[in-house]
Amino acid sequence: MAIATGGFIGYLPKAPGTWGTLIAFPIHFLLCMLSPGGYIIGLVLIFFLSIITAGSAEKIIDRKDPGVIVIDEVIGMLIALIGAPANPLVWFIAFLLFRFFDIIKPFPVNWPDQHLNGGYGIVLDDVFAGIYTLLILQAGYLLLGI
Repeated sequence: MAIATGGFIGYLPKAPGTWGTLIAFPIHFLLCMLSPGGYIIGLVLIFFLSIITAGSAEKIIDRKDPGVIVIDEVIGMLIALIGAPANPLVWFIAFLLFRFFDIIKPFPVNWPDQHLNGGYGIVLDDVFAGIYTLLILQAGYLLLGI
């Protein structure tokens, strides 16, 4: 439960997903100290840890995709930050984009919520939101140089 709820941050009374997203930033900072390969290995480990702990927490709470589970926001935001420079403006834009996609859930972000159960259903919508954010950030970098 401690991992799934982001060190119990998910129990904060307002906007647990937003708080969970913020947890990703210090983790990203630590992962950036690794080689690019180490960063990817770290992401893969956190991804599988997210699926396992989110699925287990959902069973304990006995409610589909409860808001207290925020490890999914952490992995989604970490994916969004792949290759992002250590720039507060870029991180802020990434945060806003990720929260937008996580809340609005355009296709295919909404698909896992509607079709998958357990940890996969909880985590994969945030992974898709992270990929959308990553693509927009990288396109902005390539096209606009920002």
